[in-house]
Amino acid sequence: MKRILQLIILLLTISVTGQNTYLHCGKVIDTKKGRVLTEKTIVVSGDKIIALEDGYVEPASATDVVIDLKTKTVMPGLIDMHVHIEMEFNPGTRLERYILNESDVAFNSVVYAKATLLSGFTTVRDLGGSGVNISIRNAINAGKIDGPRIFTAGKTISSTGGHGDFTNGAKKGLLDDPGPEDGVVNSTDDAKKAVRQRYKNGADLIKITATGGVLSVAKSGDNPQFTIEEVKAICDAAKDYGMHVAAHAHGDDGMQRAIIGGVKTIEHGTYMSDETMELMKKHDAYLVPTITAGKEVEEKAKVKGFYPDIVVPKALAVGPQIQGTFARAYEKGVKIAFGTDAGVFKHGDSGKEFGYMVEAGMPAMEAIQSATITNAMLLNMEQELGQINEGFFADIIAVNDDPTANISTLENVVFVMKSGNIYKN
Repeated sequence: MKRILQLIILLLTISVTGQNTYLHCGKVIDTKKGRVLTEKTIVVSGDKIIALEDGYVEPASATDVVIDLKTKTVMPGLIDMHVHIEMEFNPGTRLERYILNESDVAFNSVVYAKATLLSGFTTVRDLGGSGVNISIRNAINAGKIDGPRIFTAGKTISSTGGHGDFTNGAKKGLLDDPGPEDGVVNSTDDAKKAVRQRYKNGADLIKITATGGVLSVAKSGDNPQFTIEEVKAICDAAKDYGMHVAAHAHGDDGMQRAIIGGVKTIEHGTYMSDETMELMKKHDAYLVPTITAGKEVEEKAKVKGFYPDIVVPKALAVGPQIQGTFARAYEKGVKIAFGTDAGVFKHGDSGKEFGYMVEAGMPAMEAIQSATITNAMLLNMEQELGQINEGFFADIIAVNDDPTANISTLENVVFVMKSGNIYKN
């Protein structure tokens, strides 16, 4: 009886909405239950999935569209929790900060956003830029340009001279003392003001630089750069505005301050100790590994002139560590959220991260779940993203092989649908 009622509801939906899309799928990844289904039909109406049926169901109307994916493996659109949609690092990146107008950054971002979408990532969390990232998000949501669904932090929050202080290395007179509006804070009051400014500007979340970083023009890549009190002030203010906090962190002391202060995700986590891993579990914090970025900075540091001289030793030291830290964290039961730091490397190459995760010991299905149901939950979108299921957004991708048997197939996505619109087939 229940099955008959479901079919009646499906037919009524079809008759009301007009044209629908039927995806005939050889295999479907059930991310919720961690299994691979065979011979399924996904029915899409508007921007939502309205049915997942057994077998290859024929359309109910002559106006309906059928997509043949019988030789493919179909899965929910992927979610990358760490990208920089405004930039793509190159030898001239440091100079570009001083010569590119906001319009230049915006036009570049259009290219990066489309490359991201076509690689199968239908949703991303953007962790810091000039503020143009908010406009890019809005343009994508309005249908003006093609790109993934973006949740953005706007501008990163840093301390003076910290990893997110974009004036590091600049000559005197070029914004000598940036403040909270610019993303630079030095007290709990500054911290609260910076969070509220991000909210005012339209950010979805907060990103802080809890430690030194690799690509900033500063000596240390891992020293702590906020007090616990400052981190707590940021996290408390963010909570008031319904936002979570992501913390860039390589060094262990800064990680511990960030976790105790209340951040939800630790980005990179390079020098994470066993003690900090236990702290992560205690405070329900997630590690976003960004292994691909680690591999990239190590490789590019060997190219003379690609990075400023002050960056090279940091890149050579940090890059080789990230994958090993991820392996240890996973083994110890730290929760993992998929994220790559795309922008440090070429947008569109984020699928490589899956291979590095599996190589380090994470089963393929768990890696896929980290990029779907886990990340959807962290974005408070677990009832709309990350699954092929009725009522969810029709964010659907397909690959040639079964990724649970051949994880590298996720580097070559052959079909992309986002919100019911086909961008790649």
